[in-house]
Amino acid sequence: MSPVITRLRGDGLVARVMRSSAWTALGYAASQALRLASNLILTRLLFPEAFGLMALVSVFIVGLTMFSDMGTHPAILQHKRGDDVAFLNTAFSIQVTRGVVLWLASAAIAYPAALFYGQPELAWLLPVAGFSLLLHGLEPTRVDTAARHLRLGRLTALDLASQVVGIVSMVGLAWATQSVWALVAGWIVSSGTRLALVTWTLPGPKSRLGWEPAAARDLMHFGFWLFLSTACGFLVAQGDKAILGKYLTLEQLGLYNIGFFLASFPMLLGQTIGGRILIPLYRERPPGESVENFAKLRQMRFALSGAIFTLLAVMAFGGEWIVDLLYDPRYSAAGAILVLIAVIQIPSVIGMTYDQSALAAGDSRNYFLLTAMRALFLVVGLILGAEWLGLVGALVGQALAAVAVYPFLIWLARRHKAWDGLHDLTFAVLGLGIAILAVGLDRSAIVELLTLFGAPAP
Repeated sequence: MSPVITRLRGDGLVARVMRSSAWTALGYAASQALRLASNLILTRLLFPEAFGLMALVSVFIVGLTMFSDMGTHPAILQHKRGDDVAFLNTAFSIQVTRGVVLWLASAAIAYPAALFYGQPELAWLLPVAGFSLLLHGLEPTRVDTAARHLRLGRLTALDLASQVVGIVSMVGLAWATQSVWALVAGWIVSSGTRLALVTWTLPGPKSRLGWEPAAARDLMHFGFWLFLSTACGFLVAQGDKAILGKYLTLEQLGLYNIGFFLASFPMLLGQTIGGRILIPLYRERPPGESVENFAKLRQMRFALSGAIFTLLAVMAFGGEWIVDLLYDPRYSAAGAILVLIAVIQIPSVIGMTYDQSALAAGDSRNYFLLTAMRALFLVVGLILGAEWLGLVGALVGQALAAVAVYPFLIWLARRHKAWDGLHDLTFAVLGLGIAILAVGLDRSAIVELLTLFGAPAP
């Protein structure tokens, strides 16, 4: 253990990357454990329809967030003036303005959303849930500064503390009211607690409203393509729920949400670690600069992909057992959904460490082009698959979309000398074996899923 401890100490890049990766992994694991514990309690206090309704609320809140992202966080991470007070205050002003606009937008779309989905409660749930967007916009830029310098220990602890407060309030209100409003209230409490904690306890310069034209130009130039990227990213992250919301009942959507929640743990863990460490790592160690840099990145890439694949295999082979152990019989169909979602994420995991190389180089334009292709293939795959075989067809469509976008991902990675063919071939072979074995072992449950969630009636 002593060599590992030695490498974790100090202020060098390797030490900071290792510490940040460890903190991010531990924080994410603890966060998901808290979410799972609260989910198990809430599924016994509420009905599947409540989770289906909350999934729709989440689609719109996340959609508003992603359709308006000006890229201030990655801009601070990669810009040469990322520690300049004038630059940070300009970014903070953009962020606050965006938060106010998003809250107003959530109120404006509430009634049309309620009509579209035939769910009157959305007219009231969305404006209240949207208040969390305003709270997020008020967070100081010291959060971004901590991420820029890979000092994530305290920030991770504050995230977990705010989550605990939100979950306690959510469970208490669910017990008292047995209403979907408990989920929304917990969301607001968690966001407000996080804002208070990072404002009062996170070290760094105080964020103030300010405007420097040169900083604003740089932020807007970088952020324009990020804005378009995250708008497309909404379809990648939330397109399944937005589209399936028209094909499934609220109860079925709730079951899908449970399966997705469990199956997405490995993928989201990888994205969380990558999102926090890869831009600073690519910025300080460009892979095309030296053979040594590429070798270090290959080592990191194999380690991260290997860990995520191990977790995906657990979900793929143990999905039925996990759901039966954790949930009551009303949620049993989520087991086969968990297995299928774990399998379809394999192609995405293989290339998950490449796209941040573009952002680290300031290449937000080509990052947008890749994200746009992802969104296009995903939406087409979801709709065609859902029309063909209902939920199972939509999941197959997602997997094919990830395969179809892979050549574009290679193109972007090669531009920044980040592509690693040995890595991709190794995990493609491993992933194919996992997929074939997992689907074969769970074949009967998947056939039953086709009956329960089959193609919609003509």
